[in-house]
Amino acid sequence: QAQLVESGGGLVQGGGSLRLSCAASGRTFSSYAMGWFRQAPGKEREFVAAISRSGGMTYYADSVKGRFTISRDNAKNTVYLQMNSLKPEDTAVYYCAAGAMAWDNLRTPTEYDYWGQGTQVTVSS
Repeated sequence: QAQLVESGGGLVQGGGSLRLSCAASGRTFSSYAMGWFRQAPGKEREFVAAISRSGGMTYYADSVKGRFTISRDNAKNTVYLQMNSLKPEDTAVYYCAAGAMAWDNLRTPTEYDYWGQGTQVTVSS
């Protein structure tokens, strides 16, 4: 069983940057693909980015492609989300998730096995 703890959220002006971290407990971190999702008030949880077990493959939502970068350090049991050129519409609670699902299903929240508690990101205009 894995436990995930996000950090790094906060308030930033539009055009600014933040780096989110997600620290995982347990010895099987490298067995899971990792994803970042976000949920704004009144909206459904949406996929942001995912990274394969080894880190060799990444995938992004169109809305963040070119601005966000997902990475992982399996030695530190940590996944990161570097967010640049932030926009007000990026404001949401950001969640990391771990899953053993097939890579084809990485955009689907229900395919992930473990979730963090979320960290708030607020981008002012």
